[in-house]
Amino acid sequence: MTFVVFVLFLISLTMATSFDPELSPGARNAVRVCLNVQPSERITVISDRACAEIAASLVAEVEAIGAPYRAFVLEDVAPRPLQELPDEVAADMEMSDVSIFAVQVQTNELKSRMQMTDIVTRRRMRHAHMVNITHQIMLEGMRADYSRVDRLSTKVLDLVRGAREIRARTPAGTDLRAAIEPRHRWIKTSGLISPDKWGNLPGGEVFTTPGEVNGTLVVDGVVGDYLCQRFGSLEHTPLTIDVRGNRLVDAHSDNPDLTEAFWRYTHTDENSDRVGEFAIGTNVELTRVIGHILQDEKFPGIHIAFGNPYGVHTGADWYSSTHIDVVGTRFDIWVDDEQIMADGKFMISA
Repeated sequence: MTFVVFVLFLISLTMATSFDPELSPGARNAVRVCLNVQPSERITVISDRACAEIAASLVAEVEAIGAPYRAFVLEDVAPRPLQELPDEVAADMEMSDVSIFAVQVQTNELKSRMQMTDIVTRRRMRHAHMVNITHQIMLEGMRADYSRVDRLSTKVLDLVRGAREIRARTPAGTDLRAAIEPRHRWIKTSGLISPDKWGNLPGGEVFTTPGEVNGTLVVDGVVGDYLCQRFGSLEHTPLTIDVRGNRLVDAHSDNPDLTEAFWRYTHTDENSDRVGEFAIGTNVELTRVIGHILQDEKFPGIHIAFGNPYGVHTGADWYSSTHIDVVGTRFDIWVDDEQIMADGKFMISA
């Protein structure tokens, strides 16, 4: 039965049944290491035509394990951009233990993804969130040694859990202070996914909802959500943002289109300009920023996100319908008075 589903999945994508064998190591890492899929578990695979080849490599690993699954191509079940999570997909997830989401997202689809992760969280599914996954990411970030990333992430987590304040500076002009709210939980998403928290893949970060953030962040890495596809790497046109009292008060760049699009996104609702996430990237297997938020937010350093604080995980008691990450590079980081990173390199071993 699973072989038939696999063939139908490939035919529905109108693609060849073969895929680049170079994708296999990353797919194997995702399915066997990060998700630890077992033959007795049921899997829901959600993809789209843009990620057909990557999805085929992931399904091949599920097939090799022998786990039953169903695979969906979004364009076959609902118009894009998605207004809601398709009922057929939601119903299938209600029967599964594990889910994989490998899709090139489109403008204003965040609501449907939140509906999906609500199911994941409620049912304590192991879920790999591979938003805007690319061939390059499969060959780089998805080949990481996630045991090593997890060891470092655990050490960072132990350091920040009791912290009062985290400070960050960069040569580009970042000077940021985050007061840590002791009532909010720190979450580790190191790439090894458990029922406690679904994870982005590639993995490698620890995050919380901060008490209050103040200062300047020079975003010379990337911005998130669908703006990432539009603007890519910001190395040559960084976005400088100012935060006061945990709210965005100014944003400017030599690229006026970037400034306007970012400002509009962060003013969608009453909390879209509020810092909902303060994170430290811990994937030391990554050597550079590539212009894709899925991988770049795991790059060693600081990133913050405006909007939804994922309160079900962190304990924050407010909500936003949006969530956009911003990533800088070459950080010096202090946890209270202890420096843990210098010029983008951790001062603690993995």
